[in-house]
Amino acid sequence: MEAYEFQGDWSGQLIAASIHAGHELSAEIAELMVLDDDDRFREEDPYTDLIAARAPARIVVHRSRFETDLNRVRKKAVYRAPEDAWGLEIWEGETLPDDAVELALKGYDEFFEALGERLDVVAERGPFVLYDVHSYNHRRGGPNAAPEPEEENPEVNLGTGSVDHVTFGAVVGAFRQSLIDQGFDVRDNVKFLGQNLAWWVHDRYPGVGCVLAIEFKKTFMDEWTGEPDDDRIEELAAALENTFGPVQEALAAIPPRHIPRFRDPEAAEADGAEADSGGGQ
Repeated sequence: MEAYEFQGDWSGQLIAASIHAGHELSAEIAELMVLDDDDRFREEDPYTDLIAARAPARIVVHRSRFETDLNRVRKKAVYRAPEDAWGLEIWEGETLPDDAVELALKGYDEFFEALGERLDVVAERGPFVLYDVHSYNHRRGGPNAAPEPEEENPEVNLGTGSVDHVTFGAVVGAFRQSLIDQGFDVRDNVKFLGQNLAWWVHDRYPGVGCVLAIEFKKTFMDEWTGEPDDDRIEELAAALENTFGPVQEALAAIPPRHIPRFRDPEAAEADGAEADSGGGQ
């Protein structure tokens, strides 16, 4: 199986990603891993690809975050030791060898290069929104423990920590209100703000790309056995689909003054280096 796939129709401006849905490992990494399969599954985001499956364009990652975590910056993308991953003992010999780290980071670099090629085309057409779909555990006390308090654990955590709210405030509001109107408890930035995928998109496509980091509480599965609630997964998929219309309407209404010319980050970096070498202040 490929490490990731770009699926669906990419002619529009709405995309959904499930970058932590994967459970697969490359053969080289699998040989070094001692972490129990069930423990690893618990910290991944299984079934989020099914929740996001109705989006017209989709990014589906099959490779486990325990090999390469695409939602962390590059220097932290590989869990080398227990302190990088919830204290879990992951590797034979306690830490991952450097050659294995290099292999994992190669996959990281290839993913973002391929994603950039896709999104560059989308960004040239104008503003776009990317749903970064995740899930989170709320019964960490054990299989028989009570769920964690609802006050600190919304059904949907909407991460907007790095969103350009001047440009995309109406897009964020349309998404939030659509889920609220469907009966969901949606709150912003209670547990998660959005991480590397959002940072990467917002840096590469300023004023053009908007990432909504969407964390569903794992009420759609038993987080200890891994057993899915298929009916609930379908309900969440339908609810997410119901946000597409309002979000796309808000996206289309962004005034042209809020859409800067598409920027090539590598060219911008080169321009900055030339300016730095010119002897200015």
